[in-house]
Amino acid sequence: MIRFELPSLGADMDEGTLLEWHVKPGDAVKRGQVVALVDTSKAAVDVEIWHDGVVAELLVQPGEKVPVGTLLATLLAPGESPAAPTAKAAPMQVVAPPAPCEPRPAKEAPAALPPASRHAVSPAARRRADELGIDPDRLQGSGVHASVTLADVEAAAARVAPAVSATAPPESGAADRGVEMRKAIAAAMSRSKREIPHYYLSETIPMARALAWLQQRNQALPVTERLLPAVLMLKAVALALRRTPELNGFHREGRFQPAAAVHIGVAISLRNGGLVAPALHDVGDKTLAALMRDLADLVKRARAGSLRSSEMSDPTVTITNLGDQGVEAVFGVIYPPQVALVGFGRLAERPWVQDGAVQALPVVCATLAADHRASDGHRGALFLAELRELLQQPQGLDAPTPDAPAPQASTR
Repeated sequence: MIRFELPSLGADMDEGTLLEWHVKPGDAVKRGQVVALVDTSKAAVDVEIWHDGVVAELLVQPGEKVPVGTLLATLLAPGESPAAPTAKAAPMQVVAPPAPCEPRPAKEAPAALPPASRHAVSPAARRRADELGIDPDRLQGSGVHASVTLADVEAAAARVAPAVSATAPPESGAADRGVEMRKAIAAAMSRSKREIPHYYLSETIPMARALAWLQQRNQALPVTERLLPAVLMLKAVALALRRTPELNGFHREGRFQPAAAVHIGVAISLRNGGLVAPALHDVGDKTLAALMRDLADLVKRARAGSLRSSEMSDPTVTITNLGDQGVEAVFGVIYPPQVALVGFGRLAERPWVQDGAVQALPVVCATLAADHRASDGHRGALFLAELRELLQQPQGLDAPTPDAPAPQASTR
């Protein structure tokens, strides 16, 4: 039997509300298939399954809010017989509806009906029924084992239109979500500053070569396919992390656990306030054109509220870029259990000595916030130096690099 539990979709998530199931008992599912929609404090997220199997039972009903780690469903593994779960359920089915018991509720309906159905009303359905003044014990359930779900309550309320009209104004939902999101972010960042021994480094990187190469490359492309400087930075960070792998991974169970791939969490501001940092997967293995498409798609879906659970739980490091907001430098707070966060400020012209002369050149301030439990300032400095050198050779970034070089110490 496979346990499908509510995953953590970020350091600032403690609980989630199941909005919808996309499967039912008896359905065969494949690894990576979206099986449910879960509402977090930030967005509604498509949750994927990570095993092949057959859905045996759905244990949480739509509308229920449950903590991270709650068992949502059980699955039968490939080849596993459903005989065992069926055998356990059979005695309950034989005892519950014997013929002699059915006439009694008809004679004593007020006393007998509530106890018979009280255990088959989900908590969310009962709360909503109380709000609408509906007796959930008198509803016909459509959930597992005939349980009354939130949908059943809403359907009953729809049949009594005047009762529904007394609900709160729609704007309150967006405002409440914004407040909850700020609370969740504040709790995660407070935990980060309390538990993680941060150290900070910065490096001013000349960008004249990178921007000149980018301009030349974009001239031959239609507007919709042109690259942004941010894509160069993403690829450069991924490659630099391969040389300093102690900045790419997680601190769990009292020790650092390096990640096998570089999945960069991109901090994205949402239109109604707050932010999310979903992952771009395998950044170092992609061409710049592929990264640009993936980045545009990720930003669009993040703001539309259609992210996948793997994108929320997979980041191995995070990048925040506030250059478009006019900020010269950003010193971020690490998202636990990650061990590093890279920040970029705005591209700006500054006096710069090049070839023995002072010139006005575009530069960007790159910053690193890192966890002293996983690395030290020496390794952090090597990362920033590697990042600077990679951005001086932008043509080398425009290629997939499927084979990661072995980690080695820099000679600079």
